[in-house]
Amino acid sequence: MESYRIALAGNPNTGKSTLFNLLTGLRQHTGNWPGKTVIHAEGEFNHKDTDFTIVDLPGTYSLYSNSADEEVARDYIIFDKPDVTLVVLDATSLERNMNLALQVMEMTDRVIVALNLMDEAKKKGIEVNSEALSKKLGVPVVKISARNKTGIKELLDTVHEMAQGNVPTTPYRMTYSEDIEAKIEELSPKVRQMIGDEFPIRWISLRLLDGDESILNSLNDYFRRERKRGGISNVSVNATT
Repeated sequence: MESYRIALAGNPNTGKSTLFNLLTGLRQHTGNWPGKTVIHAEGEFNHKDTDFTIVDLPGTYSLYSNSADEEVARDYIIFDKPDVTLVVLDATSLERNMNLALQVMEMTDRVIVALNLMDEAKKKGIEVNSEALSKKLGVPVVKISARNKTGIKELLDTVHEMAQGNVPTTPYRMTYSEDIEAKIEELSPKVRQMIGDEFPIRWISLRLLDGDESILNSLNDYFRRERKRGGISNVSVNATT
């Protein structure tokens, strides 16, 4: 039987954990992420005779490594490479929530946006054109209410299709000032030469330009683990790369 891994990302208070509990029921367990005091929640569910493992990432407002929660969420998406990253947004507060979705889309192409709390949005007279939003973002957008269990089948069908590679995406990518774009273009080949093509080179280059030392630490930790497994030769990354 086929099996896939799903990352569940979102801001705090978007109903992300409600969706996680709905999908996994009693088939879940919690602990701490290795070397962290951050809670790790993981569960399983089956859809269309396919097994899924879903990891409930810490609720964060960004992935800029300003906290242990953000580092954990960022590193899981980059290094564990889930088959699908499901970003849960609060439909009543899209502008505030969109920042995280845009960051995730810079890190991976395999993204689905779940517009949760659609029942609350309706009460407030908020209408969301999910088709137009999907076209703008370049990834599937599905309206749901985890609390009321609406839209869940469509969401799971979309997850299933993307996991199997049947949903092409063209995620929206931020364009920065000419100066920053020139620096990204200059740095990216050096980063690619050092770490290869399996990681989001543009995003990592941007974080390095921003002086994010934690991404260097995470990269070196990853390569150290891979060396112990015998998966790669001696590789290390430093700020002078």
